[in-house]
Amino acid sequence: MVLASPNPIRSEGILPSNELIPVVDLTAERSEVAKLIVKACEEYGFFKVINHGISHEVISKTEEAGFSFFEKPVAEKRVAAPAYGCKNIGLNGDMGEVEYLVLGATTHSIAQISKTVSTDPLNFSSTLSAYTEAVRELACEILELIAEGLGVPDTRAFSRFIRDVDSDSVLRLNHYPPIINKDKDKDMSQYSKVGFGEHSDPQIITILRSNDVGGLQISLQDGVWIPVTPDPSAFYVNVGDVLEVMTNGRFVSVRHRAMTNSYKCRMSVAYFGAPPLHATIVAPSVMVTPQRPSLFRPFTWADYKKATYSLRLGDTRIQLFTNRLTTNHHPKV
Repeated sequence: MVLASPNPIRSEGILPSNELIPVVDLTAERSEVAKLIVKACEEYGFFKVINHGISHEVISKTEEAGFSFFEKPVAEKRVAAPAYGCKNIGLNGDMGEVEYLVLGATTHSIAQISKTVSTDPLNFSSTLSAYTEAVRELACEILELIAEGLGVPDTRAFSRFIRDVDSDSVLRLNHYPPIINKDKDKDMSQYSKVGFGEHSDPQIITILRSNDVGGLQISLQDGVWIPVTPDPSAFYVNVGDVLEVMTNGRFVSVRHRAMTNSYKCRMSVAYFGAPPLHATIVAPSVMVTPQRPSLFRPFTWADYKKATYSLRLGDTRIQLFTNRLTTNHHPKV
C-alpha cells in the first residue's frame, strides 16, 4: 500500500509516457467501439474516451464550481463536513495531500449539500446535478457497449444497477494543492508526493475528468506506473472491483494513484457508478462456463462496501469474495 510520504518521491518505476493507454472514440462504428472497450478493460482496466457527447459548458461550469469551493477558507469548507475532508482518506488512518468533497449522485443529495458549500446553492446544485446526469448517462452507455461486446443478451445487465433509483453512486471532487517549495534553490520538477495512495475503485465503473494538470498514474504490474497525460476535453474510465466480479474476472480492476504537482493545483471530478446497497453481485450466466466456473461467490454491494471500509486504502478487497473451490483451479488471467 502507498501512503502519503513526508519525503519527496522520485520517479523510479515510472514509465516515460502513457502512449499505451487505449483511446476510444464513441462516434466510431458501434460494434467496433464495443470490441475496443472490451479489449481495453481486459488488458488495462482503463481507457480514455473522446467524442463523448458531454458539452464543454457542462464540464467548464463544474470545474468552476469546484474551484470556487476549494478556494474558500478552510473554516468555511469544514462547515460542509462530513462531505468535505482534508488529508484523511477513509476511516483507518490513510492520509494524502488532498482535500475533497463527496456528494451522493442524486439531485436531492446534491441540493442538500449545496446549502452548506455555496453562497449560491441553487446554481451550485443545478451545475453539479447536470454534470452528474451527463456522466451517469455516459457510464450507462459504456456499460451497455461492454455488455454487447461480451455477448451478454441483456445489454442493461450492468447499467441497470446505476440507473436504479436506489443506486449508491457518488460524485467526488478531489483537489491537490501544489508542493510548497521552501528552498528557493531546489529544483522541484523531479519531486512529488502521493496525493491519493494506490488503490482500486470498489464500485462498478469510474468516469474521471481533471483539469490540465497531471498526477494520475495507473499500474499494470507491481512497481511500474504509467503517468496519464491530462486531457480536459476527454474522460478516463476505470474498471471497478464490482465490474471485475460481474465479468467473472475477464476485466481487471485497475490500481491507480494520484501524485501532487510541484507547481500547480490539480482538481479531478470522479463519478463512481455503484449498485444499490441491497443488490446481489453475480456474473451473468453467459460469463460462467464449465471451462471458467464462477470465480466469486455472490454478495451484496452492502457486504462489499462494509469490507471496503474495514480495510486500508491499498488493501485488496476482492480476494475476500472469491469462490475458493474454483479459483484454486482457475486462476485469474
